[in-house]
Amino acid sequence: MTFPLRLFRRQESVHDYIGVLIPLEEAHLHSHSARSGRSEFEEVGTSPDDPVGDELESGPPKDGDNEDTGMLQMSAAEYTIEGLRREVRKGERRRQWSEYEMKSKLINKAIQDIGMGRYNWQLFVLCGFGWFADNLWMQGVSLTLPSLSGEFGVSEKQVRYTTSSLFVGLCVGSFCWGLGSDIIGRRIAFNATLLITSIFGIWASYASSWVSLCILFACLGTGVGGNLPVDGALFLEILPDSSSALLTLLSVWWPIGQLVSSIFAWYFITKWPVDQGWRHFIFTIGVITFVMFLIRFGVFHLFESPKYLLSQGRQPEAVAVVHGIAHRNGKKTWLTEEILDAVADMETTDRIRPRVSAANIIKQNLMSFSIGHIRPLFQNRKLGTATLLIWFCWSTIGLGYPLFNAFLPQYLSHGGSGGPASDEGVTAYDSAPSETYRNYAIISVVGVPGSLLAAYTVDHKSPFLGRKGTLAISTLVSAIFLFFFVTFGTTPNSQLFFTCVEAFCQNIMYGVLYAFTPEIFPAPVRGAGTGVASFLNRVLGLIAPILAANVPGDGATTPIYMSAVLILAAFVGIVLIPIETRGRQRL
Repeated sequence: MTFPLRLFRRQESVHDYIGVLIPLEEAHLHSHSARSGRSEFEEVGTSPDDPVGDELESGPPKDGDNEDTGMLQMSAAEYTIEGLRREVRKGERRRQWSEYEMKSKLINKAIQDIGMGRYNWQLFVLCGFGWFADNLWMQGVSLTLPSLSGEFGVSEKQVRYTTSSLFVGLCVGSFCWGLGSDIIGRRIAFNATLLITSIFGIWASYASSWVSLCILFACLGTGVGGNLPVDGALFLEILPDSSSALLTLLSVWWPIGQLVSSIFAWYFITKWPVDQGWRHFIFTIGVITFVMFLIRFGVFHLFESPKYLLSQGRQPEAVAVVHGIAHRNGKKTWLTEEILDAVADMETTDRIRPRVSAANIIKQNLMSFSIGHIRPLFQNRKLGTATLLIWFCWSTIGLGYPLFNAFLPQYLSHGGSGGPASDEGVTAYDSAPSETYRNYAIISVVGVPGSLLAAYTVDHKSPFLGRKGTLAISTLVSAIFLFFFVTFGTTPNSQLFFTCVEAFCQNIMYGVLYAFTPEIFPAPVRGAGTGVASFLNRVLGLIAPILAANVPGDGATTPIYMSAVLILAAFVGIVLIPIETRGRQRL
């Protein structure tokens, strides 16, 4: 057991990265300002009620700066202890910054001065595996529904409970891994989620009954459900502020997961008998997930989040991680423990960093699973309002999205006829021809540019774009085209057109939502905040198949109308969120 424990629990030390440290007096030569050709630090303003992540004093923005760029641009004279002390204390008037917040700002600045490099891009790919796996399995389960009806003799409406079983696991996984990553660390959760998913995914391909298959889908959901909250928080906390749009771009892996799933389903399900095609399909995506785990665990050495280490009182390791990132990127850094303590005005003689036993660690971890771990999300009115509204948006989208997308192969199989959901399993299977899976693959391809466009618009200076604007517009258009799908989607071609637009907008929506949400929360409770959001999303997603299976009528139009109304409600909630995180530092 020493090998896996070494990879999971290795403690970093600055002595492992000799040669990356430079004196503070030379920091300006290796700074973000030097790379960008800027020599002046320009102050920009925020409102007096900004949340924890805001840090600049009021005042109009200067030309050429993004709002709230914080410590991104600093002159050489400001790379002194006194200069850094002034910078970390800038922000809301009359606010007393905590030790964690000031040190978090310094870590932000150190990471910003290191800049994007090999480690950041490698992590972009590895975190992308989480997005990829999430939609690989969500869409994969949906694509098996007609085949499951055929093999197990389950009606088209009843087979929708298969999706419910997956969402049970997703609920458990998103909440436990999101909250747990704030307690046990991002690194353990980062590696474990894909392992759990792959084991139960491969096992599911050998299920002997529909009930056992549902149980195995629920078990794999406990793994895949933790990917997005954990991977998003980890990537955000090592991302230079000037490259924050990459968190949105990370969502491009989501439609790629759907595309891969649809291509394999098209190949296996349409070419093999009803009782074999879906099994080959599920086994294949299970193996793909396991390969991604092996790359994460065995090939790549992952650093723990420095923000997490800092919040846990493990300051030496946090500094060592920054040194490690600089080493992997071939850059230099000026950050030391002494600078952190001096800037935060903390005397080393007054600092106590206790070493606790394993029993105490377990006890502290169990105590952390309490309402007190979530209470900081409501420490002021603005942050509390934003928290409730973003959770509301996650809930309504969580119910609305699967009411349409989870059963899209069934909707497409009707070809716009609006025919009733069949009560005979074999008939339901026969109604899903090769053309259905082909169209599904086309829809998946169209969704990819949505994520690319979202990455561009989230940092755009237009008052109608940014995080909130892009999210609101994409959500509104998505709701409109859901109404169009039901009203005007009377032929296979019209259904394909409306669904392609829908996929494009929904990939923008989810891409921005997954980037915007962790930026709202401070790092000590970032995993909890995003974990609860994801949990609510999954819980409401669990209800969606139950509604779709029991709704009166043919079950082919009412769920889509419900989906449109819920997505429209999410649009209203997004407009009311009082925070825009574009360009702001993240604590």
